[in-house]
Amino acid sequence: MRSTLEEAIVETHSTPLENRPRLPRIALSKRNRAVVRALNPMLVTYLEASRDLCETDSILFGAALAVCRIIGAKVSTAGRATGHSSAIPAWRRRIVERIAKARALIGRLICFRSGNNRPRIVRTVRMAFAGTNVSLSQPDITQKLTERIDNLKQRIAAWGKRIRRYTERSTRFNQNRLFQSDQKRLYESLDRPMVSGTGPAPNQADTVAFWRGLWSEPVNHSEGPWTEVVASQCAGITPVDPVIITPDDVAEAVRRAPNWKSPGLDGLHHFWLKGFMVCHSVLARQFQEALNQKSLPSLFTTGITHLVPKDQGTTDPSKYRPITCLPTIYKTLTSF
Repeated sequence: MRSTLEEAIVETHSTPLENRPRLPRIALSKRNRAVVRALNPMLVTYLEASRDLCETDSILFGAALAVCRIIGAKVSTAGRATGHSSAIPAWRRRIVERIAKARALIGRLICFRSGNNRPRIVRTVRMAFAGTNVSLSQPDITQKLTERIDNLKQRIAAWGKRIRRYTERSTRFNQNRLFQSDQKRLYESLDRPMVSGTGPAPNQADTVAFWRGLWSEPVNHSEGPWTEVVASQCAGITPVDPVIITPDDVAEAVRRAPNWKSPGLDGLHHFWLKGFMVCHSVLARQFQEALNQKSLPSLFTTGITHLVPKDQGTTDPSKYRPITCLPTIYKTLTSF
């Protein structure tokens, strides 16, 4: 385990952020928790030698990667920046693929029943009856084709009902979980119609040009005289006491955060900050240094932006709401 940990930390340190593997969500089993607890004290040596937050982030990611390798979890090696995950769940994609194949087969069977004897059609029909005693030269082949078509239609109907049943169950589960965490947000989602991003996407060049005009172009703001009035009114306000961050503060902030909330560019989830508790004292010290120096590494102010549609089926870039995922360590710092 120690050699695996050291190899993962060295590998992560020399790997660019965009080429880091995507860490999977691991099951919270006793065995997996035991592996995390076993690696926890081994990190003390590496974390004590950490010079800044970027190095600490790299060490924690390497430790998380080592845990995944030890327990045999599947780790994607395609890189995080180039991978595009689909919003459609895997189970739904599998069922939709089955339905599409069944409909295509029904079309071929109907063509053969209508007298189409092209080699491609005949080959498909033979594959459909493979493993049975049905021969295409039988006198009752028409009846067999009809029975096969009806059977496929019944399967399609059953798969469609399964999709609806699974979707309703998922919706109930998400609503119950949202009710526990944010009732106001749940009621707002029930009042307004659901907007999905399954329609045509906007042109990439137009989207980049639109958001670059808002984010990248320098803007000269003219401050009015009201700013001087506000400054004079605030001159007599007593400044707040300096913020002192302790390891207990870090532990409490990490405890409140969801385990698998979407990470930022570094790919590190809150679960690993909870599991590797020895990092809390190091993070508290480095957080305090960052506040005293009034500066943070560029890693923690760089995020992955996703565009969420505000209207149904729109290709206008201005009709999308940007959601940026920042690194987990930065979100921990701003939660105090």
